Amino acid sequence: MKQSLQLRTSQHLALTPQLQQSIRLLQLSTLELHQEIEQILGDNPLLERLDDPLDRSVRLLADGAINNAPASGEAPPAPGQQAEGEGAPAQEGEGFEGGADNDRSDADWSEGGAPSSGSGGEDEDGRPQLEACAITLREHLMEQVREATLSARDRALAELVIDALDDNGYLEEPLDEIHARLPEELDIEIDELRCALALVQSMDPVGVGARSAAECLALQIRRMPGVPMVTRRMALKIVEGYLSWFAQREYSKLKKALDCDDEDLREVQAVVRQCNPHPGAAFASNVSDYVVPDVIVRRSKSGWAVTLNPDVMPRLRVNSLYASLLKRGKSEAQMGAQMQEAKWLIKNMRQRFDTILRVAEAIVERQRNFFSHGAVAMRPLVLREIADTLGLHESTISRVTTQKYMLTPHGMFELKYFFGSHVATEAGGEASSTAIRALIAQLTGAEDPRNPLSDSKIAEMLGEQGMVIARRTVAKYREALKIPPVSLRKSL
Repeated sequence: MKQSLQLRTSQHLALTPQLQQSIRLLQLSTLELHQEIEQILGDNPLLERLDDPLDRSVRLLADGAINNAPASGEAPPAPGQQAEGEGAPAQEGEGFEGGADNDRSDADWSEGGAPSSGSGGEDEDGRPQLEACAITLREHLMEQVREATLSARDRALAELVIDALDDNGYLEEPLDEIHARLPEELDIEIDELRCALALVQSMDPVGVGARSAAECLALQIRRMPGVPMVTRRMALKIVEGYLSWFAQREYSKLKKALDCDDEDLREVQAVVRQCNPHPGAAFASNVSDYVVPDVIVRRSKSGWAVTLNPDVMPRLRVNSLYASLLKRGKSEAQMGAQMQEAKWLIKNMRQRFDTILRVAEAIVERQRNFFSHGAVAMRPLVLREIADTLGLHESTISRVTTQKYMLTPHGMFELKYFFGSHVATEAGGEASSTAIRALIAQLTGAEDPRNPLSDSKIAEMLGEQGMVIARRTVAKYREALKIPPVSLRKSL
């Protein structure tokens, strides 16, 4: 075989840095987008943000006094004096947005952005309020220990038991293992630990310090006020010996074991349901995640109107000082590259929100029945249908609909919520899986609690409405809706 050199020409797709940044910004969520912008603002001094979220924050001086000076550090104009730049001609080369040869939209992207932070005649101050630290379960119990009249030894043992509790207030580690870990020179008996555990179990919240769910419910039933003695005794017997039957709603077995009728069992059931199986969960420091919509859908005279949420649209522009230096040729080559990166970012940001708006409008156009009648009117929709309509690729539609949210009169939904598979109907049409799930929720919500609907019965009722669906599919949709099976939905 003879080696040789050959010259060939071919075409291939290359991702430019600008295109790579556009794709990355498109797939970011609102929170990730603002984090990305803050990172870029720290790296590129030519880029500045007009809607700083900290503009109206309280700033403190070194001595703790409130700083009333503007955030920019400039002194406010004296009374009777004209503010800087007000009514005065702009300086030469003040920024790219004011140049005649430059596109203003590439340098200052403030159209449609959030309104400037001003008083606007409002009486309330918009400064953020500080949130108090939430008290934990351990701190709540330790406060009760300090208020009790105990010796130093008993207080230390109670604190030892409290430290062994989990977030739900349960003592998962047996007392024998806790006793085995203690140094022998302390000469602590197992009965002392039992007394410390009994002390913790007598504290608030009721049920804390339990070693099982049955013990937790029993502690609460014993201290529950206003319960007749017969009902209390029967409830204790259920949680201590027949809790699995009660959870599975084996009412016939319970009535036979307790020798009671439906009325007695109904009273016991009401008592047990008042108990909290996780007494320590109320002190958990779980912070709720709030979703900010990217687009908002409102009803207008001409139909449903889609608008971008101005609160999530950052207002960016090129710094006018550095822009004037570049115009005069008094900057380095690195500053020119940073200027180009800043203009790319501003352009890609606008393109990102324009694409989101176009996709949202296309979704609303095809799901008008959903906005008018609810989830039961959802129609089948796939990514390819939106991609062909807008002339975009399916991967682009997938990036746009991921972690982007729409605020509607029916609630907050991710854009992917409006896409779903279809189920054939007897008439030859198609029904959306979302609409079928909504129908299943309606059927189970309106069922007789004493005779709930089985999955087969639900499939049969859907078949009467022309939807061909199997029992296993009904079970899958029911589990996705977190609806218990028929055995757990039955009541007395």
